[in-house]
Amino acid sequence: MIAGLLPALARDLNVSLSAAGHLITAFSLAYAIGAPVMAVLTAGLERRRLLAIAMGGFALGNLLAALAPGYAGLLAARLLLAMSAATFMPAASGYAAAVGGSERRGRALSTITTGLTLAMVAGVPLGVLVGQGFGWRATFFGVAGLAAISVVGLLTRLPRQLPSVTVGLGERLALAKRRDILGVLVTSVLTVAGTFTIYTYLGVFIARIAGLAPQTLAPVLLGFGLASAAGTQLSGGAADRWGGRNTVIVAATLSLAAYLAFTLGAALGPARSMAVVLPAILLWGSASWGLITAQQSRLVALAPALAPVSLSMNSSAIYLGSAIGAAAGALVIANGATERLASVAAGFGLAALLSVQLSGRSRSGRA
Repeated sequence: MIAGLLPALARDLNVSLSAAGHLITAFSLAYAIGAPVMAVLTAGLERRRLLAIAMGGFALGNLLAALAPGYAGLLAARLLLAMSAATFMPAASGYAAAVGGSERRGRALSTITTGLTLAMVAGVPLGVLVGQGFGWRATFFGVAGLAAISVVGLLTRLPRQLPSVTVGLGERLALAKRRDILGVLVTSVLTVAGTFTIYTYLGVFIARIAGLAPQTLAPVLLGFGLASAAGTQLSGGAADRWGGRNTVIVAATLSLAAYLAFTLGAALGPARSMAVVLPAILLWGSASWGLITAQQSRLVALAPALAPVSLSMNSSAIYLGSAIGAAAGALVIANGATERLASVAAGFGLAALLSVQLSGRSRSGRA
């Protein structure tokens, strides 16, 4: 959501666009560091209660963001939001993996990712429209209200689930040293870095290379979200049928093709780039988000008994990647080379494809 609000935030808080982008970088770094730490601290809590507490913290963080008097206050609120999300998402993925069982693991995990995608389909464009019409603070107020409703839903509709694995921080670091696990995590970092190099500054990027007005950002984000939802659902079934690694190779290749198409669109100029850029956005959304589900499936297949642990590590890898991508994008923007965002993203995409090609298969050949 905040990616679509960056220009308004920068103007209202009297900071540069790249400084506003650092709100995403700070969130992502806090999430990456906080996910394994919070997983250890909350390992003994019943899962439904943990999810409700984390969502309550998310509601509070959004309320504080809406009321923030300046940049520092908004940054502090973003850090609270990051810690709440870092607690919620790995626990939610672990819950789904346990409920789905080995036969439907990919589909169960895709349900969680679909929740994120649906937020992109409806929430991000709606947030942009609300921000454009009523100010960015109204968007944070709205999300705070939705999060409060979610707390009620979690407590009344979700069955209880006892924690399955209690693993210390040292044991988590030992798991990360496994070559197969580390290979998956590196791929996650690189793929998400490519995505957020552009996504953080998508409004500025499409305005520069395609000449689209700010009012067109919400429909573009809607298209991206719809494509992401489709890709997430397809990748869950594909991972179950053909294996997570094969699915990731296909998705990484398609993501790289989208970034190259963006580069071509930038070279064509605003008048002729629309025919290239808009289809590339749809391809980018479906491939980049579908890849995340397949990555989760790979990790669970490599260490089924430690799924909650490996999934929390993957969450850290995802947000480390988003921090790297947002920071890389900020450097490009600060140097006045917006059109080069696609080239930087393509570099990350190529590195991700090479990393998954070099990572070995599991013994079953499906991870």
